[in-house]
Formats: sequence, C-alpha cells, structure tokens
Amino acid sequence: MDTIFALATAPGKSGVAVIRLSGPCGFEIAQRLCGRELPGRGMTRCVLSGPDGGVLDDALVLTFSAPASFTGEDVVEFQVHGSTAVVSAMTRSLLNTGLCRMADSGEFTRRALENGKLDLVQVEGLADLIDAETELQRKQAQGVLSGQLGQKVEHWRSDLIRAASLIEVTIDFSDEDVPVDVTPEVHQLLTGIRAGFSEESENATRAERVRTGFEVAILGEPNAGKSTLLNALAGREAAITSEIAGTTRDVIEVRMDLSGLPVTVLDTAGIRETRDEIEGIGVRRAQSRADAADLRVFLSDAPETLGVDIQPGDICVFPKADLRMNIDGSVSGLTGDGITDLIASIVTELSGRVPSSGVATRFRHLQAMQQADGFLAQAVLELPNGPERYDIVAEEIRSAIRCLELLVGRIDVESLLDEIFSSFCLGK
Repeated sequence: MDTIFALATAPGKSGVAVIRLSGPCGFEIAQRLCGRELPGRGMTRCVLSGPDGGVLDDALVLTFSAPASFTGEDVVEFQVHGSTAVVSAMTRSLLNTGLCRMADSGEFTRRALENGKLDLVQVEGLADLIDAETELQRKQAQGVLSGQLGQKVEHWRSDLIRAASLIEVTIDFSDEDVPVDVTPEVHQLLTGIRAGFSEESENATRAERVRTGFEVAILGEPNAGKSTLLNALAGREAAITSEIAGTTRDVIEVRMDLSGLPVTVLDTAGIRETRDEIEGIGVRRAQSRADAADLRVFLSDAPETLGVDIQPGDICVFPKADLRMNIDGSVSGLTGDGITDLIASIVTELSGRVPSSGVATRFRHLQAMQQADGFLAQAVLELPNGPERYDIVAEEIRSAIRCLELLVGRIDVESLLDEIFSSFCLGK
C-alpha cells in the first residue's frame, strides 16, 4: 500500500494541527523530517526540517508501530502549530519526499477495516461519533464503535455455524445410521437467533431516531403563537412572526439539543380552511409533516379540530399564556411562561422511547437481519421434513450467515464501502 498523509484536525487557524501519516514508509519519512531515529512507539519532541534544511516547526511527534495503531500500519502523527502556513509547509515537505501521497476521504479508516482493526459496523459507529451533536448520540455511537452490534452478530453467526455443521454431518452420513437426532438442537439454535433478530429489529427504528434525531411538530390555528414559540425554544429568530394570520406558509425546521436528545422542531402553517392557494399548500404540508413526526405539540384551545389525529404521547397546551389569567396548561413564547414545563414534557416523552433502542442504528442493519431471518424462517419450515430436506436447510442457513457477514463487512461490499467512506474527512 502507498504511504498516505492528511491533516487530521479541522483546517484553519488553531493552537495545534495534527498531521497523520500511515503506511510502510511512515517512519522513514518522519526520521527524514526529524533528522534522527524515532522510537517504534512513543512521543518525541523534534525540530522538523524541510528539504532545503530550513526549520519547518518545533513539533511533538507520536509514533505507533504496526499492528498496534489505528490503521494497523506504521503510523506517525505530527503535532505542529496550527497556522495555515505551517500546515502548507508540512504538506509540501511530505510530498517532496516522493514517498507518500495525500489520503483520500476516509482512507485511514478504510485501512483500519481492511487490516481487521474495525468491522464495518464499527466504521459506521465512528462516522456517527464524528457527526454526534448531543450526548445521547455520542453514547449511542460509542456503543456501536465499541463493537456491541458486532459482538451480537458474531454470536449469531457462531450459533448458525454450529447449526449448519450439525446438518452437514447428518448429510454426510445420510447412508448410515446417525446416533443422534440433531433436529431439536438445530431448531433451538435457529429459533433463538430469530428471537434475537426480532428484538433488535423492533428497537432499530428507535435507535435510528436517536442517530438522525426526533421530529417534533408544533401545530395550531393561524396566529396561535407557533413561530414565537419556536423562536423561544431555539433562542433566536428562526421564524418570522407577525400579528397577521397565515404568515408561516412552509415548514420551518430548527435543530436543537433538548437535555441530550437530538430534536428537530417543526414550525408549521396555521391550520384552517382557506381559499388562498399558497396558504392551502402550507396547510397540507403542515398536516403531512405532523403525521410523520415523532411527537406533536398542539398549541390550540381545540386541538381535535385541526384535522390531525392526536397520538399517545402527544402534548396539548393552550396558546398565549400571557393573555390568560390562569397559565396552567398554557404556554407563551413571548414571555416564556410554561416553556420550561413544555420542554420537560417533550424530554420525558422522548426519553421514554430511548431505553429500548438497540444497537442496530441504520436501515442497512435492519435489512440484513430481516433478510437473514427470512432464510432462517424457511430453514425452520424444512427442518421437520427430515434428512431428505437437510440439504435445503443447510443452504438456507448458509444464506443467513452470508447476510450477517455482509452486515459486518466480512465479505465483498466494495460499492457499499465507497459510499460509506466518501462521507469521512480526509484525516480520518
């Protein structure tokens, strides 16, 4: 493999910039720049010199010998001063050695996968960790990165290999007396795995919601104070507010962190009968997005008249608490009355959906488990038919194993890898 390098920290002015180098020539390149031999694993302070012998920077150099590194290759990290001039000079000097090239997007992580340091699910967990905006997303991504789903898959795969081996032995001795009937053990293994698929699949939707964020739609009549409430929740003027009814025509989305929960709050058009064609489109969009949202906040005195079904867990509050004598159960984005209680209600409701979320966080994971379950369902149907059908059972089990191997990247997933790694930054 080529030796690759890239800036691993964000570009631009900073206190420190980290330039990562990985590959067979990593140590040789680093020793050229440092002018001396470096330890196989450790931290060294060096004055780095360019091709002309001029000083590049006073840097801290970290070395990691293969295979005990992130990529599984020899890795060197240069911690230099984070000016664009220093980074540019380092880039030129590295390229001038003729021993390395700039890394492609996600190439460091791809090498970690290819060298067995991470499985495909952990790679996705790493991407989620980099993108995490809230504490809950961070915890979920850390769980995936630590290999929780990979461990489950490996356990299922081991049980399937055991089941397949029992069936294969019976097929091999089909012309002889087999002392033990393997059907009960195989059936127990397959049904246990299918139960695991079912449990994880049920929780996958919730887990994906944690990764992508929950949607909370604010609904109400025109001029009920929805946009003002959105601005109060966001802490900024995200939506135009006016005393003129029907100001909001489209759905306005604001991403926010509510007690660690990733939430996108939707401000929707006021729902009413209208002859205005544009406003009518806004009303229909409001109703459509509300139906698809995870949670609806009805800001209305009569929420049942809005044409949107109230689901269990939805929150109903009265608008404009500042104009009411009794503010219990009402909220005002203008004065802030009731907002703390509203946020607490939203957090309580959404938090109740989180503990049961699983570690399968993407549709790809769910799809692989469903496909594997389909093969196992057929195997369970064929199993009682006896040894005459065991060859079919064995093939169904092998197909299920391939689905699980595809999930964690054990078998060829080239096109999938290209899509995943294209989203990574160059230094990762």
